[in-house]
Amino acid sequence: MPAASLSFDHSHVISPDPYGTVDWYVDRLGGKVVRDVTIAGAPQIYIAFGGGMVIVRGQRPGETAIDKPSVQWGLDHFGLRVNGDYDALCAELRGKGVKFLMEPTVVNPATRISFIEGPDGVSIELLERKD
Repeated sequence: MPAASLSFDHSHVISPDPYGTVDWYVDRLGGKVVRDVTIAGAPQIYIAFGGGMVIVRGQRPGETAIDKPSVQWGLDHFGLRVNGDYDALCAELRGKGVKFLMEPTVVNPATRISFIEGPDGVSIELLERKD
């Protein structure tokens, strides 16, 4: 085994409306914008969540993208661990109009999950883990 180890750093989302997408992550999930720059002709905005980030960027000049109508190879979703009152957070998200793709479900004695729909077809898993 190498002397190095890995930890989660970020998920990268490409959006046709990067600032609208950022507003959703900040308003609905409480992320904090920590950096907003232009890279290769497109905005790139960093949103902090605990020890990791979601990076949202816009379309670069000359780049084309397709909508995600169904399951595809590659990143399917990213997960956010809920620290605190899971049920209260879910109720708060519903109050903000967030759509649940999967209601809170116990998947094993130590873990409960749900999935919500983010902007740009992104699926976000909310995890409650008992240590």
